[in-house]
Amino acid sequence: MITDTPPPLDPHAPDLPGSAVIAQRWSKAMFLHWRVAPDLIRPLLPPGIEPDVFDGSAWIALVPFVLSDFRFLPFGPVPRLGTFHEINIRTYGIDRDGRRGVVFQTLEAQHLVPVLTARALFGLPYRWAQIGMRDESEARVREVRSRRRSPSGRPGAPRTRIRVAIGEAPVDTPLSRFLTARWGFHERHLGRTIWAANEHEPWPLVDAELLALDDDLLAAAGFPHLAARPPDSVLAMPFDHPGLITRFAAARRV
Repeated sequence: MITDTPPPLDPHAPDLPGSAVIAQRWSKAMFLHWRVAPDLIRPLLPPGIEPDVFDGSAWIALVPFVLSDFRFLPFGPVPRLGTFHEINIRTYGIDRDGRRGVVFQTLEAQHLVPVLTARALFGLPYRWAQIGMRDESEARVREVRSRRRSPSGRPGAPRTRIRVAIGEAPVDTPLSRFLTARWGFHERHLGRTIWAANEHEPWPLVDAELLALDDDLLAAAGFPHLAARPPDSVLAMPFDHPGLITRFAAARRV
């Protein structure tokens, strides 16, 4: 059990522990977060990882964004498959060395090849999905729709519809840093817990308002009641921001 209170999260990434092996651009991100009891997520974390909490709460996030310019370094972007929409459901954990990262519960992705690659390299719980994103520039509204693809073609696959009005007021608070300044992820892969560090510029965040949410993904990830209540935090990247280049180091055993 980790008992020491960790220091506040730094919006600036630490240096990678080794050379970067993967790079990608993240853009058009929106962050919907709900408070939950830490005991709710503890069984879902990899061995050796404890819930990372803020103000006594653990947090579950629904995060749609665009991933582009994907590349295996030192090579260039992957043609055609290097840009796609993604939606992840995640929480936050901390290991015995104090590394505080994301723990993904599911990740919906638009292209099958990146899905299979991420599963093989990191054990990440990717799902192949049909995802669309539409911007209403004058109203500064962004809408995302997704439906998970079923190999058997069975009906009832999890869906989501997220509609958010993106504001202009910058946000930089202890809570916004806790929810977004995450410099790696923990995952269970091939019978062991791994840590993969990443680095990018500090998140540019603005206020946002949830206009509509019709979601099955949270329930499919094991949180059946969250979508029925408003999120406790809604943040977004600025509406026209070009995105952040993110680099990942090779995964290491915890």
